Amino acid sequence: MRDPMESTLPEKARLLIQLKNGKFNIPDFIYVSASDFGNENFEVLEAFLNRHRESFKVITRSAHPKEEFFKGGTFDSLETYADLSGIQYARKKIINLARTAKQLTIKRQQKFNNAPEIDPEDMGVIVMPFISGTSVMAKMLGDHWEFGYCRDRTHKVQREPYITKTPHDRRLIKLSEKVQEHLGHRCEIEYVVSEEGQIHVVQAKDISHIETLEQKQSERSIKLDGVRRVRKNHNYRERPVYVMDNKAFYLEIIGKCEDLVLGDEESKPTIADILEIITNYQTKLEDFALKNQRFCILGLSIQEPEELYQIANHYLDDFPDLQQQLSKALHDNLYRIDYFLSEADTLIAKDKFRVNLCGHDAYGIDTVRNPMWSVYWYMDKHDKMVKEFKRLGFRAGDTIGIEIDSDEKPFVYRL
Repeated sequence: MRDPMESTLPEKARLLIQLKNGKFNIPDFIYVSASDFGNENFEVLEAFLNRHRESFKVITRSAHPKEEFFKGGTFDSLETYADLSGIQYARKKIINLARTAKQLTIKRQQKFNNAPEIDPEDMGVIVMPFISGTSVMAKMLGDHWEFGYCRDRTHKVQREPYITKTPHDRRLIKLSEKVQEHLGHRCEIEYVVSEEGQIHVVQAKDISHIETLEQKQSERSIKLDGVRRVRKNHNYRERPVYVMDNKAFYLEIIGKCEDLVLGDEESKPTIADILEIITNYQTKLEDFALKNQRFCILGLSIQEPEELYQIANHYLDDFPDLQQQLSKALHDNLYRIDYFLSEADTLIAKDKFRVNLCGHDAYGIDTVRNPMWSVYWYMDKHDKMVKEFKRLGFRAGDTIGIEIDSDEKPFVYRL
């Protein structure tokens, strides 16, 4: 029978305990609750850390009581020093990230996926010794296992995340089957394969409630003998689009700064008027993200133009107090843009921009039906492509279609 205390644990800790009791290769770990941090009840944690002083580093994984209702990767895991202050710092940062960098993704899941309201201060953590190696995520789709690879720490030159049905070590297939059988439900399993080839199970998540496209097709489809059709779509996606033009945004800021410095007393704007432009921009980003569960970003200008960013950050240097307010707002705005970009599942931009995918973003269960698409044009065609998008009248809120032909060349058009 399950320990009554076990049922009160967050899913992440509960499943690790079940697997450890099943004699799977689980790294030594400890769960520390939010109340333990509040009451400074650290005796068991300090004993754990004393056993792992030689590790120098540990990994602190989020373990919020309601984390199981959110998609994988919503909350963070951090490497830190193997001492009490390191764990306290990591937890504080995980909580801060939930309130800042991850605030938009939390809001979107609460709106679109019925995720519950949460208090970040209820955050507990799981602490494990840090294992240098390759992260592998496994899950069963239909009748086969899928393995996603990333973060190969043993090589200086990193490779893009990739998915395969044939893992580098065949033991991963049998081990995944045993893990799933032991837990009694379909699950997503995260491994770390050490530099010596030892396979450690570091996390498991119940995904039995998540329906995937492959399952729907296998359960509800009938194979016929042929087809006649006029239009052939090889790969296709439709999305509402947000057109991002940060060059125009900075030119507007600079224009208002010029009016403030050179304009006449009756008509010149105040610093509040300039800051309002930035606030309105951020509001539009958040409103768009909360209105559309899946969306595309058309990046006519994503990264702040260097020369314009410098001009905006120094135009009011003769008014230090005003410039300080403006520079702080522009700096914070860069983070708001990053948070917005991380919520899109489709990016259309010049080849310079690559989406930095972690394991959950690249091949987590939530990406099976809606994988990340990054559609690009070559750098030397940038000005021409921007003019063409503007000529065709692409605007925020339009629905666009992306069709990929048999040569893997994408076509983008307004619907």
